[in-house]
Amino acid sequence: MAKATKEDALRYHAEGKPGKIEVIPTKPYSTQADLSLAYSPGVAEPCLEIEKNPLDAYKYTAKGNLVAVISNGTAVLGLGDIGAIAGKPVMEGKGLLFKIFAGIDVFDIEVDEKNTEKFIQTVKAIAPTFGGINLEDIKAPECFEIEKRLKAELDIPVMHDDQHGTAIISGAGLLNALEITGKKIDNIRIVVNGAGAASISCTKLYVLLGARKENIIMCDSKGVISIHRTDLNESKKEFATTLNIRTLEEAVVGADVFLGLSVADVLTKEMVQSMNENPIVFALANPNPEISYKDAMASRKDIIFATGRSDYPNQVNNVLGFPYIFRGALDTHSKAINEEMKLAAVKAIASLAKEPVPDVVNAAYKLTRTSFGKDYILPKPLDPRLLTNVSIAVAQAAIESGVARKTITDWDKYANHLREMMGYDNKLIRSFMDMAKANPKRVVFAEANHSNMLKAAVEAKSEGICIPVLLGNEERLYKIAAQENLNIDDIEIVNLRHDRENERRVRYAKIFSEAKAREGVTFVDAYERMVDRNAFGMMMVQTGDADAFITGVYSRYSEIIKMAEQIIGIRPTYKHFGAMNIITSKKGTFFIADTLINRHPSAEVLKDVARLTHDAVKFFAHDPVMAMLSYSNFGADKQGSPMKVHEAIDYLHENYPEIVIDGEMQVNFAFDKKLRDETYPFNKIKGKDVNTLIFPNLSSANSAYKLLLEMGVGETIGPIQMGLNKPIHFTDLESSTRDILNLTTVAVVDAIVQEKIEKDKLLQQA
Repeated sequence: MAKATKEDALRYHAEGKPGKIEVIPTKPYSTQADLSLAYSPGVAEPCLEIEKNPLDAYKYTAKGNLVAVISNGTAVLGLGDIGAIAGKPVMEGKGLLFKIFAGIDVFDIEVDEKNTEKFIQTVKAIAPTFGGINLEDIKAPECFEIEKRLKAELDIPVMHDDQHGTAIISGAGLLNALEITGKKIDNIRIVVNGAGAASISCTKLYVLLGARKENIIMCDSKGVISIHRTDLNESKKEFATTLNIRTLEEAVVGADVFLGLSVADVLTKEMVQSMNENPIVFALANPNPEISYKDAMASRKDIIFATGRSDYPNQVNNVLGFPYIFRGALDTHSKAINEEMKLAAVKAIASLAKEPVPDVVNAAYKLTRTSFGKDYILPKPLDPRLLTNVSIAVAQAAIESGVARKTITDWDKYANHLREMMGYDNKLIRSFMDMAKANPKRVVFAEANHSNMLKAAVEAKSEGICIPVLLGNEERLYKIAAQENLNIDDIEIVNLRHDRENERRVRYAKIFSEAKAREGVTFVDAYERMVDRNAFGMMMVQTGDADAFITGVYSRYSEIIKMAEQIIGIRPTYKHFGAMNIITSKKGTFFIADTLINRHPSAEVLKDVARLTHDAVKFFAHDPVMAMLSYSNFGADKQGSPMKVHEAIDYLHENYPEIVIDGEMQVNFAFDKKLRDETYPFNKIKGKDVNTLIFPNLSSANSAYKLLLEMGVGETIGPIQMGLNKPIHFTDLESSTRDILNLTTVAVVDAIVQEKIEKDKLLQQA
């Protein structure tokens, strides 16, 4: 990962509106009537209801979705005691993570108070505002007393994430590592290096999971914490060993587990080699672990290794836990986050690592098909299933342990609510960008002389999303770049008119004419065609000179679609291809097809589009529930488009029963499952919420998604090509720079997955 400069960091926090979070209204406010309800006199009514029943604050105010991130700045990241106000950027950042991962609103509160009692009283005084309190960056040992007192004296969830977040995530990793090695937690020897808040909390949680205290050795900066020392505080005394050993080097001999929450480079290769067989080493010091990844891997082959870093396997990252733990606690109006809820989170996170990983997550990690094992003992932070799996587990534990004040009974409905609440919004494209940056590909921009496409190419390079290749005239491109204040000096430009490109034209023409010789394509025909930038760019991808291709802001899609079909070809088992748009909205994420390719699809085309869309939606980590639309319902009209839809549905039900789809149906029946199920109880998507719409023709699909966008209902990603053999993507004539950048990101992810598929094929053949 590229290291952010000081200037980059300061610019990020200062540009536009300073800071990283804001407050926005959630109710109408445009009329006098709205304002009279929002404030005086209407606001008196919920006030009176809350006076009678304080729990109604969850009903009438934001309390149930509001967490306070509170710190006194005494232990900020690796910066130490820098003070309350200096720690504010960190607290805002924590608020941002709460919001983007779990939809939780945050007020960050920096308390300029180091006195433990005064700090506790301050937090208690403001607690009625919130549904939960996340304590952050408070030094030990004061943090133990602060959390203990606030948990005892408040009736809302309180958690010091510095302690419990690391404990929960590392606990999940430990359970899975032990399962892989075949060891039992009650028999293992554990060495903990570091005796701060996180270390103490981790060790206590491991005991709850079954580890035995007598098998745990804890070390601090002075060596082994033992009963022979006289300088121990109460927290350290709890884990003082009776063994007559003094150093970390002595402690790790024969140990099964090493947990480091200390400083870099204190664990040597020789120490790791002295551990028991199949050692588990969690070196969590940041930014540099107790032993480097290189040294750990070189020390022995049977090691299971984890760090706090994202550039190595098995990242112990608190973001796997705290957003979803608070989500489950808030949604049950819990009075606390208790041990049962923490253990539920541990087990849910551990369990998720054993499930098949969606391709959209796999693609983020450099073509490695991720599966449960030594290099994958924890889910990836980008895994969208964390929201439902962990939140539900925590909510269930809250109810079963008696701290919940609200009971959830329909867990499928709750899971759908979580998905709808979050949608994918920018999170989806952000996750794609992270994948692309991890493995950028060469992307050809066919129409770089369009200012929006040129700006998108420059931005994509700046962001590290791709390595752009611009097709066009250098003089013209530099003129546009100067007008737009863009720097294209270090971007490759390919001018088809240059003599030096003739050799490539000849090569492409030869390859293309030989492939299509029996379709009447001669070398002369192919050579003349290669002067077209779309044909030339597609051949760059077809021959491996580039990985993906973007066009469409100038070209007629009807022409380039035919060209793509001829040059690139359609995937085996299909005769047609299509395009899909993703619509993100406050009601969730929806997939719409076919939005670009097939004008008047036959039943045969609709069959292929439905199958392609099903696979595409699965790729984006959603379970597709599909409705094939028309203007009538289930055979009510025996003519026109309903009949071809009816035919396609019959075929899919018979030949692809695993695809959850039905139709033909009108849009209102697709979205209103109560109406649909009561009127047509035989439907095969009964009780399910539709998230994927297959339209009967291009006009209706294209109009539908553009109407939603113009009305401000949501944002779109796409059109995303489905079904060609290579990543060839077509944008719209009116596409903005952001639209093209998003599509470029999708094209890179597409290329990453295509490359992975090809590698898998080669491995299978070998």
